[in-house]
Amino acid sequence: MVSDDLARAWDAEYAAGRYAGEPPVGFVTDIVAAARDAGAGRGLYIGCGNGRNFIPLIAAGLDLTGLDISATAIAQLAARLPERRDRLVTGDLSALAPGQRFPLVVAIQVMQHGTREQVHGLLAESLHRVALGGLYAIRVNAAGTDVHPAHEVIERDPDGSYSVRYLEGPKAGLSVHFWAARELDRVISAAGFAAFMAVRNRFAFTA
Repeated sequence: MVSDDLARAWDAEYAAGRYAGEPPVGFVTDIVAAARDAGAGRGLYIGCGNGRNFIPLIAAGLDLTGLDISATAIAQLAARLPERRDRLVTGDLSALAPGQRFPLVVAIQVMQHGTREQVHGLLAESLHRVALGGLYAIRVNAAGTDVHPAHEVIERDPDGSYSVRYLEGPKAGLSVHFWAARELDRVISAAGFAAFMAVRNRFAFTA
């Protein structure tokens, strides 16, 4: 379950214009290509926000359900894509129908909000939403990332991963995990997924 503090923080960010006018991340092109290769045209975008990456994925022909904890982000996205309003959901994974699975699940910069234990749990929960033979596309903060603004490291692991709590800025008081590549590979492989694409901190896995 996602904390109310995190939802409020993102509501404030989107209300202040977060991602307005920003281009999609390069991973979007990789996802479209991988989805076509896998024959996965329908899917779920976890943390779709106000559409920075969601809209280009839809424009490329993917049929996605958008999910985000920020009601403000979902309202902004619905205003931009009114024809898909009924496919946009406010909440975390518990807002979806029990057992609902998708041929494609996308998670860009979302499986990192919380401590190591929290994000491992969130990742495991999201993997259960991938249909058999489906595709899971994930991008996370890597352990080699330069961390700004002021923060304190609250945990470290021998695999090289760590978590911080921000002391200032829009995420002040919130925790974020920075993944080690082998950590991410180990968690997803343990769930029965095989990696077929890995570029820096961007990965695609198939069930």
